[in-house]
Amino acid sequence: MVSVVNPPYDKVNCDTITQPDEKIAMIPARYAATRFPAKLMQLLGDKTVILHTYNNTVATGLFDEVMVVTDSEIIFNEITSHGGKAVMSKREHESGSDRIAEAIADLNVDIVVNVQGDEPFVQKEPLEKLLAVFSDQSVQVASLMQVLTEEKFIADPNYVKVAADKYFNALFFSRSAIPYHRDKNTSPVYYEHIGVYAFRKAALLNFTSWPITPLEAAEKIECLRYLENGVPLRMVATEYMGIEIDTPEDLLRAASLLRT
Repeated sequence: MVSVVNPPYDKVNCDTITQPDEKIAMIPARYAATRFPAKLMQLLGDKTVILHTYNNTVATGLFDEVMVVTDSEIIFNEITSHGGKAVMSKREHESGSDRIAEAIADLNVDIVVNVQGDEPFVQKEPLEKLLAVFSDQSVQVASLMQVLTEEKFIADPNYVKVAADKYFNALFFSRSAIPYHRDKNTSPVYYEHIGVYAFRKAALLNFTSWPITPLEAAEKIECLRYLENGVPLRMVATEYMGIEIDTPEDLLRAASLLRT
């Protein structure tokens, strides 16, 4: 491993860079979340949400490096004070992908996995399946989805839904219920998009060079930018990823799950 020289960020607690073909996990962590400010610093059991996410990602053993990328000194200090690795991004970003792209621009890395900071129940098996699809050299971007069965969640715009083709390539992402259940004699399957992505480095850097696209702007779903630019997004079905913390109610549900 070689020492970092002139790192592309303001503050860093990571004294190594990766070698080609390595797989790294980056956890974008924004403090001022719109729907639930400071959610990543909320206590879940005896640890904060972001520390659960970081520790569980490291515990998978799948990555050569795991780092939190944040705009917040508070989150940076939370991770580094517990022996973890974090970097401070230099500027505001539209999305977590933009934040990660800044941090990896000068790193020699093959596959980058974006684990959302509000996914405290990260598990090994889904991430292992996600990494496995990159054995197909045509795959540039991949993400996770899980079956959504409860009507209230299907209708909830905080739960992003995805429709995929028979090859598991995404057709569309929406905060609306897709597909629309017009024919009541059918039983459509609804999938929730889990905000865990994996990219080849070039695909991610391309993403950040493109302007925000119309559907992305309307839905506020960043991965639509790939589809609108003609880049297929391979979906990987997983059984269960736990609870994503978007609201105070989600935090209560997560606390109940942690106690079981």
